[in-house]
Amino acid sequence: MRRGLSLLLAVLGLAVCSAQSDEKPVAPAAPPMGDHPVVTVTTSLGNFDLELDAKRAPGTVGNFLQYVDAGFYDGTIFHRVIPGFMIQGGGFDGAMKQKSTRAPIQNEATNGVKNETGSVAMARTSDPNSATAQFFVNLADNEFLNHGGRDFGYAVFARVSSGLDVVQKIATAPTDSRGGHQNVPLETVVIESIRRK
Repeated sequence: MRRGLSLLLAVLGLAVCSAQSDEKPVAPAAPPMGDHPVVTVTTSLGNFDLELDAKRAPGTVGNFLQYVDAGFYDGTIFHRVIPGFMIQGGGFDGAMKQKSTRAPIQNEATNGVKNETGSVAMARTSDPNSATAQFFVNLADNEFLNHGGRDFGYAVFARVSSGLDVVQKIATAPTDSRGGHQNVPLETVVIESIRRK
């Protein structure tokens, strides 16, 4: 019961920490070349690769790659770390200042891809169509984040294809509250870059 409440509060945190925008969600972008492009996430604790699923989440992958190609993620941090649940990043700098983003995108959580260990999904507010740049890596099979599990769901668009040990290392970082946010690593975990392979 206590674990269930903790996870519910954490999910609510996923919503609160995602960038908010008054703009209407945009139509999915055209899929990038290839169904499964790969990017390398270089962090201050090591590197890991993400294999993107452009076939089943074309709009989400297109949006993510636009941020990647613009260098948006360089110098952002993993600002929320919850062992046994997820690590979230891609929206704040090291001073916990939220970066400005483009318009939100349509939620593709109906694509049938599950929030399982090692999968990567978009963070959002309570509005299903509010995801912008922030993403999270699932550290467990979080079925309640899937479409219809509790609400519209969180759109999975990638999976960790190598370096899951680095993700798990990030997940063990000691955390505290900072700048009005909970579960913030005491030692900043920086996303130095995300680049296509």
